[in-house]
Amino acid sequence: METSLKKKSVVEELRKMILAAEGFSAPNGSDELPGDMGPMEKAFPMGTFPLGAIHEFISNSAEEAAASTGFIACLIGRLMQRKGPCLWVSIGKRLFPPSLLGFGIEPHRVIFINLHGEKDALWVLEEALKCPSLAAVVGEIRELDLTASRRLQLAVEQSRVTGFLHRYRPRRLNNPACVSRWNIRPLGSLQDGRLPGIGHPLWEVQLGKIRNGKPGTWHLCWKAGNFRHIAPDAPVKKKVYTHTGT
Repeated sequence: METSLKKKSVVEELRKMILAAEGFSAPNGSDELPGDMGPMEKAFPMGTFPLGAIHEFISNSAEEAAASTGFIACLIGRLMQRKGPCLWVSIGKRLFPPSLLGFGIEPHRVIFINLHGEKDALWVLEEALKCPSLAAVVGEIRELDLTASRRLQLAVEQSRVTGFLHRYRPRRLNNPACVSRWNIRPLGSLQDGRLPGIGHPLWEVQLGKIRNGKPGTWHLCWKAGNFRHIAPDAPVKKKVYTHTGT
């Protein structure tokens, strides 16, 4: 039994060393995403959402784009609880800033930069990700090649800033050097016995790729500033609009 425990300890220590070499550090409380993400946390390396990394979100419709924006807002809102402002780069203005209040973000703490070309947007993203005083950087872009993604990943490995890339209807789904790839789809709001209307945001969250983790799919509701895991067979309202994001 003692030998078995020693072997397990050695394997765990080696695993941590490998993850550290790939840019993952063991969570120490101050380096974790505040709050609970429920069963999803088991999918992440070391059981915690990877910070100081680049996360990629793919949306193929306007509805998915709104849901993805809402989900990203939940994450950066938590990061901004402990750190500085967020910088939001986009090509074409689609976000309605006051909608961020529903996800615990004061719009005046977000620096919005709207550009016309992807080359300019990628340059701004790279420079912003080098700034350690930022809580997070969001980039709404369409295309991303391997070289550009590597430059962004190298930037966050030095600053430990977390980056979120939201790609709306990309022409090519290549394999950039991002830690994760997500697809967020809106679902109908949950029945709660109250008057009908717009309910709390409810999403099907698909983690299609996660480096050193376990991909999976979950149903998550955003309510009272927290994620709540919902069983797939939970009753939902029929033909009712859901507040999916922004």
